[in-house]
Amino acid sequence: MYTLTTEASFDSAHFLAGYEGKCRNIHGHRWTMKVDVASASLQQEGSLREMVLDFGDLKQAVKALADYFDHALIIEKNTLRELTLRALQEEGFRIIQVDFRPTAEKFAQFIYKALADKQLPVTRVTVYETPNNCAAYSEAE
Repeated sequence: MYTLTTEASFDSAHFLAGYEGKCRNIHGHRWTMKVDVASASLQQEGSLREMVLDFGDLKQAVKALADYFDHALIIEKNTLRELTLRALQEEGFRIIQVDFRPTAEKFAQFIYKALADKQLPVTRVTVYETPNNCAAYSEAE
């Protein structure tokens, strides 16, 4: 099995609604996404001969996700009062509402599925919310 790995990072804030601990408050992270793609064989023809895929294509797809989330407040839909959300938006804050609780575990799954939807042979996504703490998602394990 051949495996390629790339990483990208983004800075964003989030909070965990309903959580009984410090993370219920808005706080930020330097999130790092580590993405593994794999193939049992290499391409046989053309400019990608002897490669799984072009590293540039993989890096571009991962960076696009990092750029999307960078410098935003990421919130689970319906966890802020409408008045609060509207006030933040009127102040010009960049807010991304997601359909999941913004944990490292769910970010790993979200990123995995987003890359798989782009027909990349993703096998595992690991998301670090700190240099020492990460969560991973894989459908094969």
